[in-house]
Amino acid sequence: MLITFFRSIILYIIVLVVMRLMGKREIGQLQPFELAISIMIADLATIPMTEIGIPITNGIIPILGLLIMHLIISMLNLKSTKIREIICGKPRILIYRGRIDEKALKKERFTINELQEKLRSIDVINLADVEYAILETSGEVTVIQKPNKRNLTPEDMSIEPEYEGIPYDLVIDGKVMDENLKKIGKNYEWLKNILKEYKMKPEEALVVTIDGKNQIFCQKKEKNN
Repeated sequence: MLITFFRSIILYIIVLVVMRLMGKREIGQLQPFELAISIMIADLATIPMTEIGIPITNGIIPILGLLIMHLIISMLNLKSTKIREIICGKPRILIYRGRIDEKALKKERFTINELQEKLRSIDVINLADVEYAILETSGEVTVIQKPNKRNLTPEDMSIEPEYEGIPYDLVIDGKVMDENLKKIGKNYEWLKNILKEYKMKPEEALVVTIDGKNQIFCQKKEKNN
């Protein structure tokens, strides 16, 4: 029982490291070859995890082999568009200028109902509102709505919005984010002085953030009874 426990931990760490090295894509954005490798890694890890009689290396070596294959295929994808098309396929236009391409649907074995479901998942309810719909190689559908159905933007109203930038976490659960302080050109003393206004020290904060307009949001940690 103890051996199985430790083998599970070892294989879990190896699979976690391998998946981390493979990149940060979400499951829905995996290319076919990435999905296949992920499934195979899961199967290879399961067998030596539960079967004590099988050497643990019988799972580790094939997993590392698949990682090498993944890195090779990824490099080939970067080097050649032809190879990328063979391995990953290429996007296909399902709706062109408001008209559904039946041939494209048949080639991709996509039904009208599936297309409608994909559109609803991105808050496009009516097929008539769609100018272009593109089936990406990851299986996601990118939609460009007709001009009169798109959301109004500041550009449409000739408005130049203020630059907002991105918010930075300065404190998370009492831990000061020194790297983020450096990015905004501030230091610990500045943070301490700012938080004096809120009657707390940085180490007492649950969260402190600053946005592109230098607006501070902070909340103090609750004291344990």
